Amino acid sequence: MFDTKEDRKKMENVIERFQNEMKKVRTGRAHPDMLSGIKVEVYGQTMPLNQVSNITASDATLLVITPFDPTNIQAIVAAIRNDQSLGLNPADDGRVIRVPIPALTEERRKEIVKNASAKVEEAKVALRNVREDARKAIKLAEEMGEDVKKRAEKEIDEITKEFSDKVDAEFKNKSDEIMKL
Repeated sequence: MFDTKEDRKKMENVIERFQNEMKKVRTGRAHPDMLSGIKVEVYGQTMPLNQVSNITASDATLLVITPFDPTNIQAIVAAIRNDQSLGLNPADDGRVIRVPIPALTEERRKEIVKNASAKVEEAKVALRNVREDARKAIKLAEEMGEDVKKRAEKEIDEITKEFSDKVDAEFKNKSDEIMKL
């Protein structure tokens, strides 16, 4: 019998990556994960923002960034401003950086959902790639009979559909959250 545990594990990894990407997608509320994709040029190298500062959400409309080294404040502010997809305008007082999160317009919400749907397609392509790799392995397995190969292919298709449905459900929840005022 063909073992699908390895393929299931690969698909679970795809779902995990997709969920992490969805956490970065902006909703109407301030959340520290919104800035997880920001890279800051400090000490001659590029580092993730969360490795050079502490990020907290003081309320639903404000993120507070406390750099570990105050000399990095200007680099952090520049990195946040340079990420046009966020559309944020940070302000600093020499010790901390305050990032007000503006309310989303209907147009901006739709744009965010559209960008998130691109991540859905990436996840589904990754799932299909895992399925294709499994199908190739099934075809190359000489010790299996034709009926066993057909059953294995059917099982891989069912697993792919299960994980594809999980992606769709996660996206629906996220888009509902984004569109909710």
